[in-house]
Amino acid sequence: MTTPLRERALASRDATAAIAALDTTSKRRLLHRMADELAASATHVLDANERDMDAAKANGTSAAMLDRLVLDAPRIAKIVVAIRDVATLPDPVGVVTRRETRPNDLVVERVRIPLGVIAMIYEARPNVTADAAALCLMAGNAVILRGGSDALHSNTAIAEALQRALMAEGLPEATITLIDDTRRETMVELLQLTDVVDLAIPRGGEGLIRFVTEHARVPVIKHYKGVCHLYVDRAADPSMALRLLVDGKTSRPGVCNALETLLVHRDAAAVFLPTAIARLRELGVEIRGDDATRALVPDVASATDDDYAAEFLDLVIAVRVVDDLEAAIAHIRRYGSDHTEVIATQDEAAADRFVHALRSAVVMVNASSRFSDGGELGLGSEIGISTTRLHAYGPMGAEALTVERFVVRGTGQVRHP
Repeated sequence: MTTPLRERALASRDATAAIAALDTTSKRRLLHRMADELAASATHVLDANERDMDAAKANGTSAAMLDRLVLDAPRIAKIVVAIRDVATLPDPVGVVTRRETRPNDLVVERVRIPLGVIAMIYEARPNVTADAAALCLMAGNAVILRGGSDALHSNTAIAEALQRALMAEGLPEATITLIDDTRRETMVELLQLTDVVDLAIPRGGEGLIRFVTEHARVPVIKHYKGVCHLYVDRAADPSMALRLLVDGKTSRPGVCNALETLLVHRDAAAVFLPTAIARLRELGVEIRGDDATRALVPDVASATDDDYAAEFLDLVIAVRVVDDLEAAIAHIRRYGSDHTEVIATQDEAAADRFVHALRSAVVMVNASSRFSDGGELGLGSEIGISTTRLHAYGPMGAEALTVERFVVRGTGQVRHP
């Protein structure tokens, strides 16, 4: 028996033919119309978000999750701009990434094509509804959106605006499908539609991502958590390092590219740490440190191994004094999550060693961890950050929603004459 979810998923699969057939100009026009529709629906979206926020507050939702959920006029304007930014990106579909002529005169090309149907599973952040839809459509894919119950009203209002743009352009509404049944059983059913869904991308807390990974039969792009580090080298500029620390930890502590651990070279600790800890405390940050940190600032709470492995998503940071660069690298290899690492240093050799020794998806030299974001890295927007070494690694934009295939052009060649 065909379930309602399967029927909707099949409609999404059927819609891929229409979106994949669009040329670049048509896709750009569609995205700008989506942005226009969302901007015109701002009041309706804000009203819907207010309903979600009221329910979340009544349920005792944490401040970090409320920050992810809330929308206001500037945030909606930013979502609109992000859609328009995606419209300006190079179209990845049809790009020939490599061409060579074989000795038998076969011309072998590698060409980017859409993946097909993307299942986007996410919590809180209503902006993901628009970001994911825009990126999937730019890459010629249909998208099935399954947001959390906490943002259902917001997601619905945004999706309806985007679908109006689809219909105005003569495209199937099912090109963007929002699943409003937020039960876990429905999510599991979606994740097992191996003949329909080409890729699942979960975006949210570690619990959600592990649940998706454990129950999916379709390929999954994932990152479990963002345990991001700042290492302050002995050759760091202290004022620069402090700016990186404050921005990385306090600008938005509830996001995955926020700093969670501060590592400081022993030679820099006596000068840097007392000032840095005092500044963090002024901004409301709780400090948990090792014995060397507590020797410099005695009233710091003692850090545990669990603290160094934690994604706090809050105004909390773990601090450790390390003997040298190699000790910092060893710490990150042990406790890191392959998300984003930062070094503050004026020593190019130390920076190069840090970059080459770590395999994290993003490595920053003298730049805030908060730049680990598709929009900031030139992708226009991002559908997520992959710490899984599959076809994509790091922030994923439109190109990461395509795959290379081989196109072979001949003049009648056969392998066995």
